[in-house]
Amino acid sequence: MSARSTTAVSFSRIPPRRSTSRAATWWGRAWVRAVEEASYAESDLHAARGLSRSGGIGGITVDGGVVVAQVHHRADVWRVTATVPQLDPVSRRAFVEVVAGESGHLGALIAGELPHRLVEQAEEAGVELLPYGGELGSACPCGAWVDPCVHALAVMLQVAWLVDGDPWVLLRLRGLTPDDLQTELAAVAPLEPAAGSDDLAVAMDAAVRAARVVALAEDPAAEIAHLI
Repeated sequence: MSARSTTAVSFSRIPPRRSTSRAATWWGRAWVRAVEEASYAESDLHAARGLSRSGGIGGITVDGGVVVAQVHHRADVWRVTATVPQLDPVSRRAFVEVVAGESGHLGALIAGELPHRLVEQAEEAGVELLPYGGELGSACPCGAWVDPCVHALAVMLQVAWLVDGDPWVLLRLRGLTPDDLQTELAAVAPLEPAAGSDDLAVAMDAAVRAARVVALAEDPAAEIAHLI
């Protein structure tokens, strides 16, 4: 893991569910599409969906670029690692500048939203925030000949639920925590204030409050109740 790795956060085990709910947000659906793109066959996806809602996946730990979870499947327990590339320094700086460039972006993130406009502006700046199938990596010792295996797909589907409930899970995977954003906005905003934006002091006060989003990790079930 790189020196800029985020502080790991853990999410409680999601209990068994009768059916797989559709993602409620457009960014949650985008993550699901990436998982579908990464799968080898529809039969693998079907099995992974069943496993993801079985209650057999333990708590999920999210760090910069990495997801780790134990998967209980039949009589075996597998330690699955899934990976997503972190933003490189240039992309990270560009994304922070995009957030700083429009006052509503930070407020939306604090409110648990990921605006289309923010993602589009980031893409225009060369930053791909939402992953595609080829970016999702995995490792599982189960010995399956396909990669990702069913266990890894199941974990990735549960990560989709977490991302759906809180876009900061996506940002953490890309290597950016609320504290990071607060610090880096403080460095960027004074140099490049957005034309027509709110007073900088107000924007930075919002950035300070963004750090409170870290508390979401302490009670993840409350944030994804609409999915469970």
